[in-house]
Amino acid sequence: MKSLTPLGVLTVGVMLVVLPAAVAQQQGGQQPGGTYGNWLPGSGNKKQDKESANTRAVQGSVKTPDENVAEGAVVQIKNTKTMQVRSFITKADGIFTFSGLSTAVDYELKATFRGMESAVRTVSTFDDRKRVIVNLRLEPKK
Repeated sequence: MKSLTPLGVLTVGVMLVVLPAAVAQQQGGQQPGGTYGNWLPGSGNKKQDKESANTRAVQGSVKTPDENVAEGAVVQIKNTKTMQVRSFITKADGIFTFSGLSTAVDYELKATFRGMESAVRTVSTFDDRKRVIVNLRLEPKK
Protein backbone atom coordinates (compact mmCIF):
# COMPACT_ATOMS: atom_id res chain seq x y z
CA MET A 1 0.00 0.00 0.00
CA LYS A 2 1.41 3.29 -1.07
CA SER A 3 0.18 6.75 -0.15
CA LEU A 4 1.43 10.30 -0.58
CA THR A 5 1.51 12.68 2.35
CA PRO A 6 0.78 16.38 1.92
CA LEU A 7 4.53 17.02 1.65
CA GLY A 8 4.85 14.59 -1.24
CA VAL A 9 6.73 11.96 0.79
CA LEU A 10 6.02 8.40 -0.22
CA THR A 11 5.14 6.07 2.67
CA VAL A 12 4.96 2.32 2.35
CA GLY A 13 2.91 0.06 4.65
CA VAL A 14 4.34 -3.32 5.57
CA MET A 15 2.23 -6.44 6.02
CA LEU A 16 3.60 -9.12 8.32
CA VAL A 17 2.85 -12.74 7.41
CA VAL A 18 3.46 -15.38 10.05
CA LEU A 19 4.06 -18.90 8.78
CA PRO A 20 2.89 -21.93 10.81
CA ALA A 21 6.45 -23.18 11.31
CA ALA A 22 7.49 -19.81 12.74
CA VAL A 23 4.53 -19.87 15.16
CA ALA A 24 5.42 -23.42 16.27
CA GLN A 25 9.04 -22.39 16.76
CA GLN A 26 8.05 -19.33 18.84
CA GLN A 27 5.73 -21.42 21.00
CA GLY A 28 8.44 -24.04 21.59
CA GLY A 29 6.57 -26.68 19.61
CA GLN A 30 7.57 -28.62 16.55
CA GLN A 31 5.96 -28.52 13.16
CA PRO A 32 4.90 -31.98 11.95
CA GLY A 33 7.53 -33.47 9.68
CA GLY A 34 10.66 -32.49 11.56
CA THR A 35 12.79 -29.44 11.95
CA TYR A 36 12.10 -25.97 10.62
CA GLY A 37 12.29 -26.05 6.86
CA ASN A 38 11.22 -29.68 6.47
CA TRP A 39 7.51 -29.04 6.74
CA LEU A 40 7.01 -28.31 3.05
CA PRO A 41 5.42 -31.14 1.03
CA GLY A 42 8.02 -33.32 -0.65
CA SER A 43 10.93 -32.00 1.42
CA GLY A 44 11.34 -35.16 3.55
CA ASN A 45 13.82 -37.89 2.72
CA LYS A 46 11.51 -40.84 1.96
CA LYS A 47 14.38 -43.32 1.50
CA GLN A 48 15.82 -42.45 4.90
CA ASP A 49 12.36 -42.62 6.53
CA LYS A 50 11.75 -46.06 5.00
CA GLU A 51 15.19 -47.32 6.07
CA SER A 52 14.73 -46.10 9.65
CA ALA A 53 11.31 -47.77 9.80
CA ASN A 54 12.95 -51.14 9.02
CA THR A 55 16.01 -50.81 11.24
CA ARG A 56 16.76 -50.99 14.92
CA ALA A 57 19.66 -50.76 17.35
CA VAL A 58 20.88 -53.17 20.01
CA GLN A 59 22.88 -51.87 22.94
CA GLY A 60 23.82 -52.93 26.41
CA SER A 61 26.65 -53.51 28.83
CA VAL A 62 29.09 -56.31 29.57
CA LYS A 63 29.84 -57.14 33.20
CA THR A 64 32.15 -59.61 34.90
CA PRO A 65 30.85 -62.19 37.42
CA ASP A 66 31.62 -59.75 40.27
CA GLU A 67 29.48 -57.03 38.57
CA ASN A 68 32.39 -54.88 37.35
CA VAL A 69 32.27 -53.44 33.83
CA ALA A 70 34.35 -55.30 31.27
CA GLU A 71 36.51 -52.74 29.47
CA GLY A 72 37.90 -54.33 26.29
CA ALA A 73 35.35 -57.14 26.03
CA VAL A 74 34.60 -58.27 22.48
CA VAL A 75 30.87 -58.32 21.73
CA GLN A 76 29.78 -60.12 18.57
CA ILE A 77 26.42 -59.93 16.87
CA LYS A 78 25.53 -62.51 14.22
CA ASN A 79 22.86 -62.11 11.55
CA THR A 80 21.21 -65.56 11.58
CA LYS A 81 20.04 -65.18 7.99
CA THR A 82 23.37 -64.28 6.32
CA MET A 83 25.67 -65.52 9.14
CA GLN A 84 27.53 -62.17 8.95
CA VAL A 85 29.24 -61.27 12.25
CA ARG A 86 29.97 -57.75 13.48
CA SER A 87 32.17 -57.02 16.49
CA PHE A 88 32.40 -54.22 19.02
CA ILE A 89 35.10 -53.71 21.66
CA THR A 90 33.74 -52.10 24.81
CA LYS A 91 35.28 -48.94 26.21
CA ALA A 92 35.83 -48.04 29.90
CA ASP A 93 32.07 -48.00 30.57
CA GLY A 94 31.55 -51.56 29.24
CA ILE A 95 28.84 -50.36 26.84
CA PHE A 96 28.31 -51.65 23.28
CA THR A 97 26.01 -50.48 20.48
CA PHE A 98 25.05 -51.99 17.14
CA SER A 99 22.87 -49.82 14.90
CA GLY A 100 21.29 -50.18 11.47
CA LEU A 101 20.08 -53.72 12.17
CA SER A 102 17.18 -55.11 10.15
CA THR A 103 13.86 -55.68 11.92
CA ALA A 104 13.27 -58.70 9.64
CA VAL A 105 16.23 -60.74 10.93
CA ASP A 106 17.03 -62.57 14.18
CA TYR A 107 20.41 -61.75 15.74
CA GLU A 108 22.58 -63.64 18.22
CA LEU A 109 24.81 -61.77 20.69
CA LYS A 110 27.68 -62.94 22.86
CA ALA A 111 30.66 -61.42 24.63
CA THR A 112 34.15 -62.75 25.41
CA PHE A 113 36.72 -61.32 27.79
CA ARG A 114 39.88 -62.74 29.45
CA GLY A 115 38.91 -66.41 29.33
CA MET A 116 35.24 -65.72 30.08
CA GLU A 117 32.20 -65.61 27.84
CA SER A 118 28.54 -64.75 28.12
CA ALA A 119 25.58 -66.90 27.25
CA VAL A 120 24.30 -66.40 23.69
CA ARG A 121 21.32 -64.03 23.67
CA THR A 122 18.86 -63.72 20.77
CA VAL A 123 17.13 -60.59 19.46
CA SER A 124 14.04 -61.85 17.66
CA THR A 125 12.04 -60.47 14.76
CA PHE A 126 9.05 -60.68 17.10
CA ASP A 127 10.64 -57.98 19.27
CA ASP A 128 9.36 -54.80 17.60
CA ARG A 129 11.31 -52.30 19.72
CA LYS A 130 13.51 -49.82 17.82
CA ARG A 131 16.13 -49.91 20.57
CA VAL A 132 16.71 -53.24 22.26
CA ILE A 133 18.71 -53.39 25.50
CA VAL A 134 20.69 -56.61 26.07
CA ASN A 135 23.01 -56.73 29.07
CA LEU A 136 25.58 -59.54 28.99
CA ARG A 137 27.14 -61.17 32.04
CA LEU A 138 30.42 -63.02 31.66
CA GLU A 139 31.04 -66.46 33.19
CA PRO A 140 34.15 -68.64 33.15
CA LYS A 141 34.35 -70.80 30.00
CA LYS A 142 33.19 -74.36 30.52
